[in-house]
Amino acid sequence: MPGPLLHVGATVLCAHGGQAQPTTPNPRVLVSGQPIVMQPAPYVIAGCPFNVSGAPVPCVTGQWVTAAARILSNGMPVLLMDSQATCIPNGTPLLIVATQVRVIGS
Repeated sequence: MPGPLLHVGATVLCAHGGQAQPTTPNPRVLVSGQPIVMQPAPYVIAGCPFNVSGAPVPCVTGQWVTAAARILSNGMPVLLMDSQATCIPNGTPLLIVATQVRVIGS
């Protein structure tokens, strides 16, 4: 489905409230003055408070499962606001809370 492109300044959180940031943005393409993000690059997650039975099991990274079907950058699909990701090691989702809204892709 069409949606806004994800960029470095987008707010992305794990399901427990940890802040997620891209490891490898694409500096060659900018939206709202910030680099876009492509599917193969994982996100690193900081500040996840998740624990199971008192033992910490925080989200460490997020790997994107879906991305744009028609838009590629450097031969890789770009991420959209409706892209889906899974956190490692516990399998919970990443949540895209806010991103730029001027550039739409599908």
